[in-house]
Amino acid sequence: MLFPHISAAAAVLVIGCGLATSTVAQTSTPVTISYYNYNLATAGLGGDATRELIAEFEAANPHIKVDPVGVTSDQIGARVQADIAAGRNPDVAQLVFSDLDFIVRNLGVKALEDVVPADDLKQHTAGMVPAGLKLGEMNGKTWGLAYTFSTPVLFYNANLFRAAGLDPDKPPRNWAEVKTTALAIRSKTGKGGVFPSIYTGFDWLYQSILLSNGGRALSEDRKRLMFAEPASVEAVSTMRDLLVSGAQPRINDAEAADAMMSGNLGMLLTTSAYQRALLSAAKDKFELRAAALPSFGDKPAVPTNSGSALFILSRDAAHQKAAWELMKFMTSKRGYTIITSKIGYLPLRLEIVDDPQYLGEWVKQNPLVRPNLEQLSRMSPWQSMPGNSYKQIGKIEVEALNEAVYGDSNDVAAILMSAQQRASQLMPR
Repeated sequence: MLFPHISAAAAVLVIGCGLATSTVAQTSTPVTISYYNYNLATAGLGGDATRELIAEFEAANPHIKVDPVGVTSDQIGARVQADIAAGRNPDVAQLVFSDLDFIVRNLGVKALEDVVPADDLKQHTAGMVPAGLKLGEMNGKTWGLAYTFSTPVLFYNANLFRAAGLDPDKPPRNWAEVKTTALAIRSKTGKGGVFPSIYTGFDWLYQSILLSNGGRALSEDRKRLMFAEPASVEAVSTMRDLLVSGAQPRINDAEAADAMMSGNLGMLLTTSAYQRALLSAAKDKFELRAAALPSFGDKPAVPTNSGSALFILSRDAAHQKAAWELMKFMTSKRGYTIITSKIGYLPLRLEIVDDPQYLGEWVKQNPLVRPNLEQLSRMSPWQSMPGNSYKQIGKIEVEALNEAVYGDSNDVAAILMSAQQRASQLMPR
C-alpha cells in the first residue's frame, strides 16, 4: 500500500544539579539542517502541507535553514543508509515504524533522552497521547517521536447501505457483522461488499487483525515469530472466509481503493491517511462515513499504527539542537493541526481536537476523524521485525497471508506454519 534540525555552536548543558547531561547546543548561530521526508515525495500524501510546515518553521526560526530531501516511504530507509555511508549524514529523517529495530541498531540515531535536556523533553511531550509516545520507544529509550501515523478505519458508503436495506447509523462492529453486511450489499446492489487492505506492502494493519483475535506476529520478547499460532490462524481464516463467501471481491488493494472511490465498494478497512482522497472522490456522488476497527466477537479490537516517526541523526551538538527544534515544531499543536487537517493523519495531542484555535472547527466539519481518535487509547505499537533480515521476514509473512486467503488450499494453518518456519531461519540468533 498505505509514511513520517537546527542550530550551531556546541555547548554542554548540565541539568538538575548534574543528574543529567545533554550535548544539545544552545545558540542562534545560523545553521542548515537536512530533513529527509517521504510525504514530500508522495503524491496526495501531504507534500504541500509539509512544505507549509517547513516554511512556517523557518519563518519562526530565521537562524535555521531546512534542506528538504523528498524520498518515497519504501525507499527512504535505504537512502538514509546510503547517504550515511557516503558521508552525507542526515540531520532529521522521517522513517517508518516497521524499521525501528534496524534504525536503532544500525543508523546511529540518537535517543532523545541522550541529546535533549530532560526538562525540555518533558515539557514538549506533556499532553501527548501516551500510547503514541510509546511508538518510538525501544529498550527503555525514545528513539523516534511519532509524527504522521493513523489507526485502521472502516470507511463505508452510506448510500450502498441504504440501497441494501441497511441502517448507515449502525455500521458493523465485528467481523461477523461485516460479513453479513457485505453479503447484503452484494446481493441487493451488485457492488462489492468489503475489503480489508492487509495484503500488500507493510504489515501494520495485518498485525492489528492478529492482535484483535488474541494472536501476534511477533512474541513480546521479540525472539519468536507467532503468525502461525492458533489465534493468528483463526484471524486469517476469517479473512479467507470473507473472500470465499463472496463478501470480499477478488481484487487487490489498489483496485479496492479505486472501487471505493468510484462508489462500487461498500466498506474499505484502511488507513485514515486516505480520508481526504476518499472524501474528494465521494463529493456529490455518495455519502462517505467511517467506523472503528471491527472486533472478533466480544474480544476488544486492538488497532495498531501505520506511519512514521522523526529521528535525530545529527552527529554534532549544534545540529542536534537544530534537529530537536524542528521536531518540536513538527509535533507541536500547530504542527499537528496542519498534519491532521491537510494530510489526514492523527494528532498526537488530543487537547487540540476541540480547541477552536487549532482543530476545533475542522473536526466539526470532518467528523470522520472521530472513530480514529477514539481508538488512540487502546492502540498497540506496530512491531518491527528484528535483525538485519527484517524486510525478508515481513515479505514472507505477507506473502503467506496472500496465499492463505487467495490460494486454492483451505489449509490456512499449514500455509502459515510453513512460512513461519522459513522466516524463523532469518531471525537473529
